[in-house]
Amino acid sequence: MAAQNKPVLHGYFRSSCSWRVRIAFALKGIEYDQVPVNLIKDGGQQLTDQYKALNPMQQVPAVEIDGITLSQSLAVIQYVEETRPGPKLLPTDPKKRAQVRMICDLIVSGIQPLQNLYVIQKIGAEKVQWAQHFIDRGFQALEPILKETAGAYCVGDEISMADICLVPQVYNAERFKVDVGQYPTIKRLNQALLEIEAFKVSHPCCQPDTPADLRA
Repeated sequence: MAAQNKPVLHGYFRSSCSWRVRIAFALKGIEYDQVPVNLIKDGGQQLTDQYKALNPMQQVPAVEIDGITLSQSLAVIQYVEETRPGPKLLPTDPKKRAQVRMICDLIVSGIQPLQNLYVIQKIGAEKVQWAQHFIDRGFQALEPILKETAGAYCVGDEISMADICLVPQVYNAERFKVDVGQYPTIKRLNQALLEIEAFKVSHPCCQPDTPADLRA
């Protein structure tokens, strides 16, 4: 793919990892094409040989950009941060930058993988309680961290990669009936971020593959 061509996002409307990439693209003003990968239909389209050739982990997202394919959301976000103009997604201050990365890692390594579709499918009947447990455990750690780092947004008063990770995780928490009201800083930040256009246009309720009954 030539560098001037639009990136192609292979994702799923409700995938938090896909949503992170959509938010970053929207914040950066990057036009892109979407190829839906339905994680439920036909046993999971991510499990096909065709998709495995694109992303050997058989997860979403996979992004074709500038002649390469990237298959981890933070790798995609940091790539566009380094190669595209627009609002900075990582602070210039080293301490704030480290705090952003700490928050991102807590979410993308310490919470989301434990309640993603693949894991939940293995758990069976206890899947809701399992997801609630690990989301609560993560939010109990995240809340005091954000109390220290947050201004208007997760780290200070500028939107960063931390905010990009937070909002999809709160969406997951609400899907699994976690009481987000227990975490006032997380709740405040999420509400503020959902008022921003980049978070609205990238929301799962308005994607090309969003089912009609979930559209808003």
